[in-house]
Amino acid sequence: MAANRNFYTSKYIRLPDLLVEIAMARGDGSYRKYMKRLKKTRILILDEWLLYTLKESEARDVLELVEARSKTVSTIFCSQFDVSGWHENLYDPTLADAICDRIVYDSYVIRVEGDSMRKWKSIMD
Repeated sequence: MAANRNFYTSKYIRLPDLLVEIAMARGDGSYRKYMKRLKKTRILILDEWLLYTLKESEARDVLELVEARSKTVSTIFCSQFDVSGWHENLYDPTLADAICDRIVYDSYVIRVEGDSMRKWKSIMD
């Protein structure tokens, strides 16, 4: 909220949806334009980060995006997995090293413990 109040551009998207959007942009010829827009967004929130193992093309797209955003803008990765479990879901050890190196060594890790917010929300409803 504070980012929006300060007029920072932000985008929230689930990783599976992002990968579909990237594939569609590649298919219709707007890939460079779409990636450029993602690279410039001040705060990108990627939810459901690595919920499933990426395919090679998806891992390469993630690497391009993470590389372009590294040290210039903020990316928030929301995952149910501990950081140590990311490596195995990034298709290939070499790609996994490249992606994780750009994320892990220049980041803060915030662990949320306890019951899911969805559980609490359903109790309140």
